[in-house]
Amino acid sequence: MNSISANLNIMIKAAEKASKVLIRDFGEVEKLQVSVKGPYDFVSNADRKSEKIIIEELSKSKKKYSILSEETGKIINSDSENTWIIDPIDGTTNFLHGIPHFAISIALKSKNEIVSGLIFDPIKNEMFYAEKNNGAYFNNHRIKVSKKKDIEYCIFATGGKQEIKTNLNTRKFGSAALDMAYVAAGRYDGYFQDNLHLWDIAAGIILIKEAGGKINDIDFSYIDKIKIRAASNSINEKMLEKLDNF
Repeated sequence: MNSISANLNIMIKAAEKASKVLIRDFGEVEKLQVSVKGPYDFVSNADRKSEKIIIEELSKSKKKYSILSEETGKIINSDSENTWIIDPIDGTTNFLHGIPHFAISIALKSKNEIVSGLIFDPIKNEMFYAEKNNGAYFNNHRIKVSKKKDIEYCIFATGGKQEIKTNLNTRKFGSAALDMAYVAAGRYDGYFQDNLHLWDIAAGIILIKEAGGKINDIDFSYIDKIKIRAASNSINEKMLEKLDNF
């Protein structure tokens, strides 16, 4: 196993602890599909429980770090240079419908860049993580972006209600975090989406960079309406050209 920082170690432990709750709750979702009330309240409760565990775990050893999380919003602590960015369930709609494709996403922003990120799919037990200048990994194995050069043979992930018109071969799986993790692992050749939140994509940014991919510049002073264009080096320009010219 590659050597990881103390911070990433904390992130992994927090994600694993929260995942136990999510796995248990996901098992209950099926029963709720047929109830009159439906699973909505239950899922937002699962979201909050997951977030609470993650924040508690991260704060045990880094009490001063600030926090940006989907449910709680911003918590400015004495160290505002370092911020944990948390999405307790990325892919809540999938979770809500009993579709086993969602993830916990945790990133650490230091000053104005993401220095470590983790995306954990608890149902498939797949963990993707990366640290600045230390490479990207999937379940402890080094990962790299796709090496394909012919765009006709490539597959791209996208999402959101707003359609981005394109003649690229695309898939919509409903989790921005996993879309980006899959680009880092070479499963997808690229990913494009508009109107994202920072917690959806923070961990994915460093994963793609450390896996040797290209991603557009992100202004971290915005936490929503973020646009992502990410791909392998060999495909990035071709993807952007297709998106611009359609």
